[in-house]
Amino acid sequence: MKKMLLAATLATALAPMAGLAETAFETCIADIRAKAVQEGVDADVADHVLGSVEHLDRVIELDQRQPEFTTPFVDYLGRRVTTQRIDQGRALLQTHRALLERVQAATGVPPAYLVAFWGMETNYGTYFGRTSVPSALATLACDPRRAEYFTEELIAALRIIEEGAIPLERMEGSWAGAMGHVQFMPSVFLRYAVDGDGNGKRDLWNSIPDAMMSAGNFLSALGWDSKYRWGREVVLPPGFDYSQAGRTERRPLYEWRRLGITDVHGNPVADIDLEAALLVPAGHRGPAFLVYPNFNVIMGWNRSEFFALSVGHLADRISGAGRLYRPPPVNAARLSRAQVVQLQSQLNDKGFNSGEVDGILGPATRNAISQYQLANGMLADGFPEETLLARLGIALTGHQ
Repeated sequence: MKKMLLAATLATALAPMAGLAETAFETCIADIRAKAVQEGVDADVADHVLGSVEHLDRVIELDQRQPEFTTPFVDYLGRRVTTQRIDQGRALLQTHRALLERVQAATGVPPAYLVAFWGMETNYGTYFGRTSVPSALATLACDPRRAEYFTEELIAALRIIEEGAIPLERMEGSWAGAMGHVQFMPSVFLRYAVDGDGNGKRDLWNSIPDAMMSAGNFLSALGWDSKYRWGREVVLPPGFDYSQAGRTERRPLYEWRRLGITDVHGNPVADIDLEAALLVPAGHRGPAFLVYPNFNVIMGWNRSEFFALSVGHLADRISGAGRLYRPPPVNAARLSRAQVVQLQSQLNDKGFNSGEVDGILGPATRNAISQYQLANGMLADGFPEETLLARLGIALTGHQ
């Protein structure tokens, strides 16, 4: 009986709070509606779309979720560049070769890259996401953390519906609002989506020609250089100084050549004035890559280095290349956020600045690791291997 009374009391107490939250959401949507109409969106379209949106608690949960463990490169690559995805990509390249070559002629982006993006984003159109894009964007626009950004994306979604590209009930995508075969955000859709099949509509959900031509158009606008590839796997000479690695440490290929870097067949890298950076995403025990300006273009699509490396490698595999010469180690450390916090705290306490103690293994933390390794006579590649962690008193039991 006491439990029933407690439940009833809680329900009574929480009801006004729920009402307040609902009212705040409705007020937010009304403000967005006014802004959209002021910026030229048809009032009837705004009423039709915004009158249907719902606050999706699940979207906020996903937006705030932080992974329990860091994801090493071996796991990221292994989940995305699979045998199935390579084989299917090769088959689709043949099936759509005429279309893809037409896109290449118009944008300069080779077919294998277009197919690789398609595979990475939606597994070749097999999963677009099933969340209402307007409701997802409305939910995020009414959350204070990134309200301005998602308000603009929601207004862009209204414009897409207004132009007739997709009806409201079929505008579905990811929880963050990305849409169609190549997962464009609405603002990217408005700027770069094109009609690839000549039917007068830009339809990234149902038209593969529209999706591929739009992907090529976006990459071209980001600066794709048709003369070069994304980068390549390379081999580093013994005793290489890993402090020279990192995406900001760019230098001409001929300088990397002078440092003794070769391709995987042992041939010196090209003696040309092409800017390149060295990436070692799994530390000294894993593969090394020289990445060219087109790598930065890929990162203009998605800011993750792992994503860009996976796109490049998948494109190579679709084109017929083999596996990595030096695959990433399968026993890479998989640290929990708590362990990364402990690592950052230890480094900061010892005078190696890892920046904010946030549980994220980012560039500042890797630089601090590298400095610690250098000061302690270890190979300074910036990766938290077991020896370093043990020296700092961080146990990996149960996380390997």
